[in-house]
Amino acid sequence: MGRLDGKVAIVTGAGSGFGAGISQAFAAEGAKVIVADISQAGGDATVKANPSAMTFHKMDVTNSADWKATVDAATHHYGRCDILVNNAGTSYKNKPTIDVTEDEFQKTFDVNVKGVYLGCNAVSAVLKEGGVIINISSVGATRPRPGLVWYNASKGAVSNATKGLAAELGPRQIRVVSICPLVTGTGLFSHFTGVEDTPENREKFIFNVPMGRIGEVDDVSSAAVFLASNEAKFITGVNLEVDGGRCI
Repeated sequence: MGRLDGKVAIVTGAGSGFGAGISQAFAAEGAKVIVADISQAGGDATVKANPSAMTFHKMDVTNSADWKATVDAATHHYGRCDILVNNAGTSYKNKPTIDVTEDEFQKTFDVNVKGVYLGCNAVSAVLKEGGVIINISSVGATRPRPGLVWYNASKGAVSNATKGLAAELGPRQIRVVSICPLVTGTGLFSHFTGVEDTPENREKFIFNVPMGRIGEVDDVSSAAVFLASNEAKFITGVNLEVDGGRCI
C-alpha cells in the first residue's frame, strides 16, 4: 500500500527540479499525477519515469484558462483531484534591487503569486473533503537577504496566503501548507546566489547551515509526500522549513 494510494494530484512546474521530484515521489506512493509544465520536453521527461501513473498537461500558471483546462484534465483522466502542489516558480538572477527591471519584477510576482492565487481558486473549487494544497515557498520568505529582495517578497506572500487559506478552507477539511526549502542543487544555485556553482562557493553558503550542506530535491519531495498523506491529517497552515536548520 502506497501512502497516496487512490489520490490524484496536480503538480505545477513538474518538468524539472522540485516539481519533477515531487511528481515521481507521489507516483511511487500510489498517486495519479497530472504533470503540469510550460515545457513539453520537461514534462515528457518527468512522465517517462512512470507513464502508467503520470500524464503531462502543458500549461502556463499565470493563465486562468490554462488552470481550468488543467483541472478538467485531472477529472477527465482520473475522475477527481485531491492534491495540488503549487511548485512553479521563477526569479531574476541575484543582483542589487536597483538593477531589477520592472519586467523581471512583474514576471516574478505573476508566476510566484498570481500563479498560486489562480491555482488555489481553480482547484479548491473541486477538492473534496480531505484535500490538500501544498505551496512551495522559500526560506527567503522569513529570512530575506540582499540580492533577491522581490523574489523573497513574492515568497513571503505565498507563506502568508498559506496561513490565510488554511483558516478559510479548514472548515471544508481542506489542508493548506507550504514547504520552505533552502537553496538546492537543482541547477539554479548560480541563479539564486549570483555566483558559479563550485564546491568553494557552496561552502560560502553552508557555513551557517547546522547540517552542513545545501538542500537536495528528495529533501523537498519527501516532505511533500508526508504533508500530502494522511499521516499529516491534522497539520494545516504550516510553513515547513526544509533547510538543515538554516532559519534557526
